[in-house]
Amino acid sequence: MSPHRIFLSVITALICLQASAGGRFESVSWLPVDKVRKRAKVVLLDKTPSTPTVNIAVKELQKYWDGPEVRLGISASESLPADDGYTIARDADNGVSISSRSALGLLYGTYDLLRNPDFEGTVREKPFYKHRILNHWDNLDGTIERGYAGKSLWRWKELPDRLSPRYQEYARANAAIGINGTVINNVNASPKTLSREYLVKVAALADIFRLYGIRVYLSVNFASPMVLDSLPTADPLDPAVIKWWERKADEIYSLIPDFGGFLVKANSEGQPGPMDFGRSHADGANMLAKALKPHEGIVMWRAFVYSPIDADRAKQAYMEFQPLDGKFDPNVIIQIKNGPIDFQPREPYSPLFGAMPVTDEMAEFQITQEYLGHSNHLAFLAPMWTEFFRYVNPASLKAIAGVTNIGDDANWTGHPLAQANWYAFGRLAWNPALTAREIAGDWITKNLVDISKTPVGVVESLIDMFTTSHEAVVDYMMPLGLHHIFAYGHHYGPEPWCDVPGARADWLPKYYHRADSAGLGFDRSPSGSNAVEQYPEPLRSQLADMSTCPEEFLLWFHHVPWDRRLSSGRTLWEELCLSYQKGCDAVEDYEKVWKEARPYIDPEVYADVRERLATQSRDAKWWRDACLLYFGQYSGMPLPKGVDKPAHSLDYYEKVKLPISNYECPSPKLLDSVR
Repeated sequence: MSPHRIFLSVITALICLQASAGGRFESVSWLPVDKVRKRAKVVLLDKTPSTPTVNIAVKELQKYWDGPEVRLGISASESLPADDGYTIARDADNGVSISSRSALGLLYGTYDLLRNPDFEGTVREKPFYKHRILNHWDNLDGTIERGYAGKSLWRWKELPDRLSPRYQEYARANAAIGINGTVINNVNASPKTLSREYLVKVAALADIFRLYGIRVYLSVNFASPMVLDSLPTADPLDPAVIKWWERKADEIYSLIPDFGGFLVKANSEGQPGPMDFGRSHADGANMLAKALKPHEGIVMWRAFVYSPIDADRAKQAYMEFQPLDGKFDPNVIIQIKNGPIDFQPREPYSPLFGAMPVTDEMAEFQITQEYLGHSNHLAFLAPMWTEFFRYVNPASLKAIAGVTNIGDDANWTGHPLAQANWYAFGRLAWNPALTAREIAGDWITKNLVDISKTPVGVVESLIDMFTTSHEAVVDYMMPLGLHHIFAYGHHYGPEPWCDVPGARADWLPKYYHRADSAGLGFDRSPSGSNAVEQYPEPLRSQLADMSTCPEEFLLWFHHVPWDRRLSSGRTLWEELCLSYQKGCDAVEDYEKVWKEARPYIDPEVYADVRERLATQSRDAKWWRDACLLYFGQYSGMPLPKGVDKPAHSLDYYEKVKLPISNYECPSPKLLDSVR
């Protein structure tokens, strides 16, 4: 990068750092608030260079630290944590020292100190994963696929000449929770992203982000050589195609020397890929990996595929990728969704994890709430992600990615409390051993309420609300292993009856719930699709047997008779009904908890969340009534005691059609008008 570019990037960063982030409602909640009346004393220890990143750490402390002198030191000492880790300790004179082997480690330590000023003992931290990456599904026209917080942050028409202050705030927010990479465009990628016109714009963002240790990655369209330069093919074994990608990689790194690499969605949902040319996923990934290798870039090749190779969509990623184990280049990582279908409210873990021992794998979580009520519903997702880590050893993964919930809304994530999911992803990417309750308590007491002024009972109730909210959503949407019974396309609201002429069978709810007069659920046991065969023992045998399968996955793996008794002693039908009711009751309780917390919550945040909780409560009852009326046709059984009677007929619910797309979140006013 030229000295001129370096100068511009530093100046831009410093200008943006001085910009106000606005009120609490408009800022990223875990970033420090300007409350210091005088500059704190910050000292750089001997031989600690005054780099742009170190200078940011100094300025953050001078502006936000309200305590004793802080000493920052970079040292090559092997006693310090590696991989941008750090230590924080109190000195004999009550000063504080932050030490690291790197400038970025000092910045991470700075944010940790600002987040936890009353730390005890010595803090020693290092990231668990080398790559901790956000995936944006942002399009060049400013829309965000499955984004429910406004338009894209990236103002492509203004770049590279005009830089929004929010780019800096975005970088600060991510660095403050240890995220070190961002894929800034949709996996359904436009080839234009790789044009010179747009690469210059990407470079302007990278100039800001690198000061905070954040590498930029790009999703790429596999057919880009054909679209951008009219090559007759994108065959990964064609010499001209290979050369095209090598030249493109050289061009990118000439503009962005620390470019992270490519994320690729290929041969999935109509996206082009190597299989269009008779080649394998390994052929495609390795061709890109070789182009990036001289620059130390990586390829993240998504395993989200489904094709007619088997009647059970849940088996297809395993069937397509597991035979390729050992055939990928070392700088390829297979990026696998946490479950085998598609970010459902609850899924068993994808059996592809651990099934490719010679190939690097990474987990892909979805922070944005595509299947969880969009930004209208409270659904704290740390419990879902920690459940995943109970089945998948964190150490078996090379990296972790999260499909972000960030947009240009004033509060960044639509639902103010959804910032906690962005925060939780970053904390778990740094340390997957953290518990959901630890993360919820940390976010609530440092970002939502002033713990010194809030009664302990209120704080505990809020923590309980957060940590139970995901389970509540599962209960009122798809309990006991039900999955993918959403409204077609936009995935907001129930539609178990959905039937779209010409649609793929595995895009429709009936494919998954398989309701009939005998029972409910998808039989993936050995007598059905035998998807259980893809799991290792002893889990395989446990899942295969209806009597030992965990009940939260029961209808995922088995077609269960309506009158079968479950562990509670109730029939499947009774348990299903009561689960839906339990979810509805939980959200009503959340409304009470929120009302009790009113004196301790920012008024704007309180009013916003109150309205969303009311919407969530109405939606929960909509889910309960529509689903129980529909499934009740097959069970032929009455509602058990304790379950509210539906407010309307099944015909009423079947006529509900929301005029929204997969880029929008329906407003409460719209929902009221169509229900």
